[in-house]
Amino acid sequence: MNLIVASAIVLLLMLFGAPIFVVISGFTLYLFYTSQIDLSAVIIEMHRMATTPLLVAIPLFTFAGYLLSESKAPKRLIRLSDAMLGWLPGGLSIIALITCAIFTALTGATGLTIIALGGILLPAMVRGKYPEIFSLGLLTTSGTLGLLFPPSLPLIIYAIVAKVRIDELFLAGILPGILLLILLSVFNVHRSIRADVPKTDFQIQEVYNALKAAIWELPLPFIVLGGIYSGYFAVSEAAATTAVYVLLVEVVIYRDIRWRELPEIMKKSMVLVGTILIIFGAAMGLTNYLIDDQIPMKILGLFKTHIENRYLFLVVLNLFLLAAGCTMGIFSALLVVVPMLTPIAHAYGIHPIHLGIIFLTNLEIGASLPPLGINLFIASIRFEKPVLKLYMASLPFIAILLVALAIITYLPWFSLALLG
Repeated sequence: MNLIVASAIVLLLMLFGAPIFVVISGFTLYLFYTSQIDLSAVIIEMHRMATTPLLVAIPLFTFAGYLLSESKAPKRLIRLSDAMLGWLPGGLSIIALITCAIFTALTGATGLTIIALGGILLPAMVRGKYPEIFSLGLLTTSGTLGLLFPPSLPLIIYAIVAKVRIDELFLAGILPGILLLILLSVFNVHRSIRADVPKTDFQIQEVYNALKAAIWELPLPFIVLGGIYSGYFAVSEAAATTAVYVLLVEVVIYRDIRWRELPEIMKKSMVLVGTILIIFGAAMGLTNYLIDDQIPMKILGLFKTHIENRYLFLVVLNLFLLAAGCTMGIFSALLVVVPMLTPIAHAYGIHPIHLGIIFLTNLEIGASLPPLGINLFIASIRFEKPVLKLYMASLPFIAILLVALAIITYLPWFSLALLG
C-alpha cells in the first residue's frame, strides 16, 4: 500500500512540474529506506556511470551542439537548403524538416531545436505563404525528428543502458529516420499544393554562394560518421574531434562566437549534462532495486499470462512508451524504462537494436503528443501561441508519425537492414 501511495505522489509531482531527477531520486531513496537496502548502491551506480568510457561523448557532443546553436550555423544551413530545394512544391517545409532533423541530431536536445530554429523558420514560412496552423504544427513536431540520426544523445544513452553496440545503433537509426522524413515530406508537399504555396526560382549562383558560406560546416557529419564507421575513431574520440572542430570553425574561422562568450555556453551545456548524469545515477539505483525485487520478471509473468501474441505485445509496448515519452521526457524514460522492458522484449524475441529504434521513435513522438508533450509547451512559449492551438496544429503530423511508427515496429528490416 505504501508503494502505491508513493507511486501516486511521484506521478502528481511529475504532472505539477517537479524536476524529474528530484522525483526519481526521492522515490529511489524511499524504496531503499523502506526495504532496508544499503543506500550506497545509488552512489556506486553514479560512480559506475561516470567511469563508463562512452559517457565522455555526452558532454562533448552537447558542448558542440550548443556552440552550433549560438552561432549563425542554423541560418547558413537554412540558406543552403533553400537554395537547393526551394524550387520544389513545399520546398521550404521540407527544408524545415531536414534542418530540424540535422540540428537535433547534433545537439541532442529537442527543445533547443525549437528555440534556436523556430524564430528563423516560422517567419520564413509565414512570408512564404504557408498557413500559420500548418507551420506551427510542422515546427513543433520537427523538434525531435533527428533523434534517430547519429550522433544523437538518446542513441548513445540507450546504447549505454541497454548494453548494445553504439555503432550498430547509429546505423540502425538511419533508415527509420529517413522514413519519417519521407512520409512527412510527402504530406508537406500535398498540403503545400492544396494551399497554393508559391515556389522560389532555382538560381545556381545562390547555391554556389550558400555552399561557399557553409563550406566549413558541411564536412562535420562526414568527419563524425566516417571516423566512427571506418574504425579510425571510437565514439568518445569522435565526440572530442567534433567539439574541437566546431570550436575552431565557429570561434576562429567564422568568429560567430567570441572567446569571452565561451564560459557561458559551457555553463549552459553542462547544466544539461549534469541533469542527465544525476538522472543516470538515480535511475540506475532505482533499476537495481527493481531487479533485486524481481519486478521485471513479475511484469513478464503478467504479460505472458495475458498476452501470448508477440504483435499484441508490441501494440501494448508502443502505447506504454508513447505515454512515457509524453509525461516523463526522453532522457528520463530511457533511463527508467529501458532496463525494465529490455528482458521482457527479449522474451518475446525482439532484437535489442530493433527495440532501441522502437523506443526512440515512440519517445520522439511522445515529446509532441498532447496533452503533456514537452515540445508543445516549449513551442507555445517560443511562438507565443496558446498551447491548445498547438495541440490542434500538431495532430496531422502526429498521425503521420504514428503510421511511420507502425511500419518501424512491424517491419524490423528498417532497423536491421544496414547491420549486414
